[in-house]
Amino acid sequence: MTEKPEKDDLYPLLFEPFYKCVMWGGRRLATRLNRPLPPELDHIGEAWDICDRPGMESTVVNGPLAGTTIHELLTAFGTDFAGTKYRGGRFPLIVKIIDAEKNLSLQVHPDERYCSRKREENCEPKTEMWYILEAESHAKVFVGLKGNTTRQQFMDHLNSAQIENDVQSFDSIPGDAYFINAGRIHMAGAGNLLLEISQNSDTGYRIHDWDRPDEEGKLRPLHLHEALSCMDFIDRTASRISGASNTTDHNRKYPIINRCPYFICHDLKLVDEWRDNTESSGSFHVLTPINGPIAVENTKFRTEVPACTSVLIPACFGRYVVKVSPGITTTVIRTTL
Repeated sequence: MTEKPEKDDLYPLLFEPFYKCVMWGGRRLATRLNRPLPPELDHIGEAWDICDRPGMESTVVNGPLAGTTIHELLTAFGTDFAGTKYRGGRFPLIVKIIDAEKNLSLQVHPDERYCSRKREENCEPKTEMWYILEAESHAKVFVGLKGNTTRQQFMDHLNSAQIENDVQSFDSIPGDAYFINAGRIHMAGAGNLLLEISQNSDTGYRIHDWDRPDEEGKLRPLHLHEALSCMDFIDRTASRISGASNTTDHNRKYPIINRCPYFICHDLKLVDEWRDNTESSGSFHVLTPINGPIAVENTKFRTEVPACTSVLIPACFGRYVVKVSPGITTTVIRTTL
């Protein structure tokens, strides 16, 4: 920023995504979500739509602040930008779209206690939520150990594809969500298109990767010692959160994640304009329309938001209105701290 704006000049922000090529990715971000993917990139598995990582600081693409990074805004405005629950450092969340053309690796993320013991700069805790955007008929999600899986049985299957049978599996249904707390084993199966909300972390430990080589013919490294050290073998909770009804005759708000200390997610089913207020929640709002575009506005600003694109509304923005297309029920995922 060449000149610091006043907080009253902040408005709902759109960002340029970062795209990641991975061996399990596909092209559905282009074919299904109509995103203009870089033609030179193949197997694009992740779109990091909002992130504040070293070397990956999301850049504003709309309005007078275009070209400004999310980190610059956070540094300049602090709690005015992120809210009273913000505790300093980088922006606390990452918002992604994941295109799993093939199985992801079976993996686990560490929690705060494990990271504090390990004391490595690149070890960061990660709790996340997946929301199913689209799924092929065969697609499944694997989250959490089965109730009858013993620790010894799991250890015996570490080097075998049978390990998949030790994990709870669910048919992928658009509108369903999964809460994946740190320490919980998980994998997105082939055929899933997901929205992911997570703590600002890129730490994951691979347990099994299906013995598949990369483009250079090499197997990706596993992290068995780290994974087994931070994995919660006692937790057998069912992580699936069934989706709400897709149609309604009036606006409805359904909780998805409401008892997590890192983020709160609601599923808004909107048939008419929705009035909201960042000040009442003491946090920024991230809105992700799922099945159609929306517009976010107040008396000064209006931001058009395409489907499956996330808009960040700064905490100081206050009252705003979400406008939706008439005649349909528009699903919007709202995320706050």
